[in-house]
Amino acid sequence: MSGLYMLLGTLVTLGILVTIHEYGHFWVARRCGVKVLRFSIGFGTPLVRWNDRHGTEFVLAMIPLGGYVKMLDERETQVSPAEQSQAFNRKTVGQRIAIVAAGPVANFALAFVLFWLLAMLGNQAVKPVVGSVVPDSLAHNAGLQSGQEILAVDGEAVTGWADVNLRLIQRVGDSGSLRVDVQTPGNTAASHYTLPLQDWLHGADAPDPIRELGVIPWRPQADPVVAQLDPEGPAQYAGIQLQDKIVALDQHPVSDWQEVVNYVQARPKAAVLFTVERAGQLKDISVILTAQDNYQGQRGYLGVGVAGGQWPEHMLREVRFGPLGAVVEGAQQTWTMSVLTLSSIKKMLFGQLSVKNLSGPISIAKVAGASAESGLRSFLGFMAYLSISLGVLNLLPIPVLDGGHLLFYLVELVRGRPLSERVQGYGMQIGIALVLCVMLLAVFNDLARL
Repeated sequence: MSGLYMLLGTLVTLGILVTIHEYGHFWVARRCGVKVLRFSIGFGTPLVRWNDRHGTEFVLAMIPLGGYVKMLDERETQVSPAEQSQAFNRKTVGQRIAIVAAGPVANFALAFVLFWLLAMLGNQAVKPVVGSVVPDSLAHNAGLQSGQEILAVDGEAVTGWADVNLRLIQRVGDSGSLRVDVQTPGNTAASHYTLPLQDWLHGADAPDPIRELGVIPWRPQADPVVAQLDPEGPAQYAGIQLQDKIVALDQHPVSDWQEVVNYVQARPKAAVLFTVERAGQLKDISVILTAQDNYQGQRGYLGVGVAGGQWPEHMLREVRFGPLGAVVEGAQQTWTMSVLTLSSIKKMLFGQLSVKNLSGPISIAKVAGASAESGLRSFLGFMAYLSISLGVLNLLPIPVLDGGHLLFYLVELVRGRPLSERVQGYGMQIGIALVLCVMLLAVFNDLARL
């Protein structure tokens, strides 16, 4: 079933995003008087095709990994004198800029609409209450305490842990001060803490900002009963089974899942004796933990998951907006995620963020399937984030991409004449090489994650 969700989720996501992007080009081209020869979703052999009254051929092709809008252009084909006024190359620089920019703009518009819908649908957020603070961490040294609720990060209000994580991700690789506003139980006034950052999480492969700050979120107590097993994890290999209850680690009794997590993560590659209760019988199982890399070194990995505990009502918060309030929220989310995407690209270029965080088609397909399986809200949110990524990436000043064409047209606007065909040709070759390198790196990262 997960494979079906992955397939359908990927097809629906790419279909919608590509269609919206190309429709942006198409719609503005028509308004500027350009004759559109073909509007294609997908590449390769056409599966369905038809023509409208303007002579545009609409195509649904076999390979759904993109699309294109082919316009009448004297640089590509011979144009009759009667149709020269409808050729793309005959339009003013301003019109050409508008046509090229319309694709990415359409992606941002789609993201705004999706965020607007999500804001009206609402969601249930877990209050960002500190469960515990890791000794000698940034949070501990600044004075944060267990039981405090985080109200704002760097002056931006937060309603749940997702907001906290988003604000902290924006500071990855930075130096300076991080301000955290909290409310202590029994105190109505907010307290302010300043945490010094120095190349924080610089070059981290898979940063976990909340935990690396030294904050462990509060969560309800969960019994250490195995509900999930990584089929390739050390627990499965050692013989731990579903429904086993972990009662002791190296002869030390445990009663809560968090105790198991803390014990395991502190012992990468170590042999740990697990005492489990299975069908009323106690059984000792020796497990050799594996290791996972993180910013501070390595953490032990067991490959086990448990069922979550029941969240008390006072720890949950309903976040929902009316139609007008959702407009503001949608615009803010679109802007925030656009800036974050652009900032992440910059940090990768300067080494502040590891290029291992770059994801390719395999990761996109997996996330598309997981979000589709999780429900409508999750899937719409994923589409909004991916639409923003598509919009930002297409605006990068790399020839071949929309941003590269915009760069050429802006130069033409300043110079009063276009760059030579030779210069543009060299630019296209460089752009193709860059895009191919990035694509290969993304695919390599995907395979490495597998």
